[in-house]
Amino acid sequence: MKYKKLENELPEKSLPRKKVFKKNGRLKTSFYEKELLKLQIQLVKLQNHIKKTGQRILILFEGIDTAGKGGTIKRITEHLNPRGARVVALDKPSDREKTEWYFQRYVKHLPAGGEIVLFDRSWYNRAGVERVFGFCTHEEYLRFMRQCPKFEEMIVDDNIKFFKYWLDITKEEQARRLKSRETDPLKMWKLSPIDLESHKHYDDYQKAKEDMFLATHTAYSPWIVVNANDKKRARLNIIRDILSQIDYKGKDDSIIPDSDIVSIYNIHK
Repeated sequence: MKYKKLENELPEKSLPRKKVFKKNGRLKTSFYEKELLKLQIQLVKLQNHIKKTGQRILILFEGIDTAGKGGTIKRITEHLNPRGARVVALDKPSDREKTEWYFQRYVKHLPAGGEIVLFDRSWYNRAGVERVFGFCTHEEYLRFMRQCPKFEEMIVDDNIKFFKYWLDITKEEQARRLKSRETDPLKMWKLSPIDLESHKHYDDYQKAKEDMFLATHTAYSPWIVVNANDKKRARLNIIRDILSQIDYKGKDDSIIPDSDIVSIYNIHK
């Protein structure tokens, strides 16, 4: 009941709609920027606490191409001290890495004491793009699905605070964003041939996502699903969710996510 009361007090729900949303239902930039700054101040407090207490924070961002992973990470880290906040976005594995245990190249990027590490894509490439495009064998895929929960259990058992977010967008929204990248000279660098191909395989990705959730959604490492059709609204609520789940000095307990945007995956749906 208390949580619902706090959720109803979120600015998006308590302020007049015309002050918050555009006519198309998306957040107004002026409202978004004001709210984002408030949350970024809290993130700085969080990082200071993490550094002093030596905690380790690991956050994964997954989702189909154009879902908004990089943009979300950018807003989270924008005002953080880069000495204690790292972004990991790995390229294709090298010839040597291809011969290693699949998770090996990710292990060396896990956080040390006092660090926040954010993965822009992660080991879940094997359950997504590698499966959809046939970049791994069926045996490699099945081995990953068996080993992944065990690997993540070891991470959590070693007292790393671990969060994994799936940013969800519709096929229509993905098409709109791809078109924007094609026509915007400042976004063209984000567009790759595989992005265009991934849109043709949107339904295959959805099937791969559901199979991945079924195998890797656990009590100790749950999937947090984000309705990311409105990028700005998704960013605010992901940051709220992170802040709400970690205790830190100077924490604002009224900051919670909108459950219409961020929610734990429901395996029974």
